[in-house]
Amino acid sequence: QVQLVESGGGFVQAGDSLRLSCKLSGRTLNQYALGWFRQAPGKERDFVAAISRRGWHTSTSDSVKDRFTISRANAENTVFLQMNNLNPDDTAVYYCAAKYARLHDRYYSTMGDYESWGQGTQVTVSS
Repeated sequence: QVQLVESGGGFVQAGDSLRLSCKLSGRTLNQYALGWFRQAPGKERDFVAAISRRGWHTSTSDSVKDRFTISRANAENTVFLQMNNLNPDDTAVYYCAAKYARLHDRYYSTMGDYESWGQGTQVTVSS
C-alpha cells in the first residue's frame, strides 16, 4: 500500500519561498504520476501542480504559474513543490497525491484520478 508523507510547510511572510516535499513509501515512485492540491479554509480542494511518472510532463494551475514548480527525484522516492513569491492567497493545507500509471507517462489534474493521498501540510502566508 502506498503511503505519502508531506513536509516543509510553515508560517512565512508574503514574498517568501517554501519547498514542500512528499515522500512515497511502499512502492517505487517511478510507477506513479504525482500531484499537489491545496485546500483553503472553507473552500474546496483545488489542483496546484502535477507531474508524469518520468517527470517529462508537468502542469501547474494558472493561479500559481510562474511561481510554483513541481519536480521529482525518483531515486529518493520524493516529489517536491517549490513555491516562490508566496502571497496570503496561497494559505492552505497542501496535499500530495499519487496515481499508479505504469503504462502511461502523463500528468493528471483531477482529484478523482488519484488513488492515494497524504495527510497534508499547512502553509500560512502573512501579509
